[in-house]
Amino acid sequence: MSLPNRQIDTAKFVEIRRELHEIPEIGFEETKTQAYLLKYIQSLPQQYLSIQKWHTGILVRIEGSSPEKTVGYRTDIDGLPMTEETGLPFSSVHEGMMHACGHDLHMSIALGILTYFSENQPKDHLLFVFQPAEEGPGGAKPLLASEEFRRWKPDEMIALHIAPELPTGTIGTKTGLLFANTSELFIDLKGKAGHAAYPHLANDMVVAASHLVTQLHTVVSRNINPLDSSVLTIGKIDGGTKQNIIAEHARVEGTIRTLSLDSMKKMKERVEDICRGIESSFDCETNIDYGANYCQVYNEENLTNEFIEFVKNSSYVRFSESEKAMTGEDFGYFLEEIPGFMFWLGVSSEHGLHSSKLNADEEAISLAIRLIIEYLQTPNRNN
Repeated sequence: MSLPNRQIDTAKFVEIRRELHEIPEIGFEETKTQAYLLKYIQSLPQQYLSIQKWHTGILVRIEGSSPEKTVGYRTDIDGLPMTEETGLPFSSVHEGMMHACGHDLHMSIALGILTYFSENQPKDHLLFVFQPAEEGPGGAKPLLASEEFRRWKPDEMIALHIAPELPTGTIGTKTGLLFANTSELFIDLKGKAGHAAYPHLANDMVVAASHLVTQLHTVVSRNINPLDSSVLTIGKIDGGTKQNIIAEHARVEGTIRTLSLDSMKKMKERVEDICRGIESSFDCETNIDYGANYCQVYNEENLTNEFIEFVKNSSYVRFSESEKAMTGEDFGYFLEEIPGFMFWLGVSSEHGLHSSKLNADEEAISLAIRLIIEYLQTPNRNN
């Protein structure tokens, strides 16, 4: 099916992306983002639309002309707590925050698809989910359980994620496991402060944290089957207040990622064992917080294969078979309960996801809008 070019105003959605890029907000604080999205959505023809707010997110239902099911399309809307270094003229105006994971593109693409179907009534019901807090503390799970979502619960779910390493015009996915199980990891250590000249009268948590980090990095190499891919990364250590004061407190922050739930369980058990050992060795207290836990993204076979065939038959994008990734995505919670799939959208960026210099190719916006619109209009889809 060919979509008339006049019905996709590419420039408009590139501009929307840039405006959203300027106002990134962290999870469950996306008030400006929500207001921007609502203002645009309410400017569309409302004949087929129903709109419902959920916390800082939005649900938009489009009434189908002769519905047999409801198809859900999810986009995430939050940014990351990091300082942008792209030098773009539309860089973030929110200090210390950036759309470094492409959610600005995700939103503009979703608005493009929504715009088309607000003017061209779909056959089936569509549910657009503008979900907050994907980067943390996790918006998908509570949204999935909400009364608002249950009222309009779709029969299948679709989502995309930008892929900086893939060329623009490339679509990547696979059946089955696409993204890993993930868990945040925060460990606080509490000892006793003291003067640097009298270490025997204090209990140094910088030393304890250093030993802890060294031991944590043996968990994967010595406790997990090498054939069952797993990752434990410590990305941040905080400890102490001054160079001549022995630190009473230290904090270690990291992430755990596994391809199996069994390995996730084993890794957490081993982390807890190590912390008990640190307590004994350094006469201190430890406290573990696993923060946001995301389940795997598992693509339903039939729907995914159907989408892959559609992409392969397209004249303007090309398909690339994806590998399993240790990336975390709370879209997996939707797929635990609702069949569907997620796919990668190539955006040709030299810098990767969560980089302060991520600069996605905006040409991917119009390609994705067109692709999803045409896919949703494919005759006899899923029949």
